[in-house]
Amino acid sequence: MVKKPVRGSRTGRPIMALLDLLGRRWALRLIWELREEPRRFRELQESIGASPTIINTRLAELREARLVELDPERGYRLTGLGRELLELFLPLHRWAEKWAER
Repeated sequence: MVKKPVRGSRTGRPIMALLDLLGRRWALRLIWELREEPRRFRELQESIGASPTIINTRLAELREARLVELDPERGYRLTGLGRELLELFLPLHRWAEKWAER
């Protein structure tokens, strides 16, 4: 990935680029919706409730980052990198569940 400035950072360091990408509206939700199986665009739109334009934009960004890919037969799905990222979020998800109970 080319190092170029992103929101909140002039350095374009990989962690800053990732946080910028994941901080965009609906990006994390799309990754979460793709956690179990591929989903078609309409399914994603219905489950998220965002406009088609914003979903298209986020999917394009996630595809460019190689976190999501399009399988013409089955729909959008996480790539190996996307699944690896999701695995890193699962401990945070478990922690958040405990936190919400308190």
